[in-house]
Amino acid sequence: MKVVSNTSPIINLAAIGQLDLLSQLYGPIRIPQAVFHEIAVLGAGQPGAREVRNTQDFPRHSIQNHSLCRSLQLTLDDGEAEAITCAMETQVDLLLLDERRGYRAATVLGLNVVGVLL
Repeated sequence: MKVVSNTSPIINLAAIGQLDLLSQLYGPIRIPQAVFHEIAVLGAGQPGAREVRNTQDFPRHSIQNHSLCRSLQLTLDDGEAEAITCAMETQVDLLLLDERRGYRAATVLGLNVVGVLL
């Protein structure tokens, strides 16, 4: 199953010591560069940062459709916009996303979305 994740599901599961659930359920979880940056760089030392930086469970994706991403960034943060763009580009089976605005935008684009907290 091809899965892309935004920042929140990874951080939320890491915070309660359950990050391994993602790989158990879905295998590797693709993340865009902005999500990697939010978790591993800006969130260094926080839950999930080490795992995202040091395991093969979170392969990174560099988005190609910058115009789609920029249009999404008008209402969403960088991680959400890139996660949705990444999901569209890679034709994923599932997008993990917890924020309501991002959820609405992704479903309008026809993506299958599930959240940890949503």
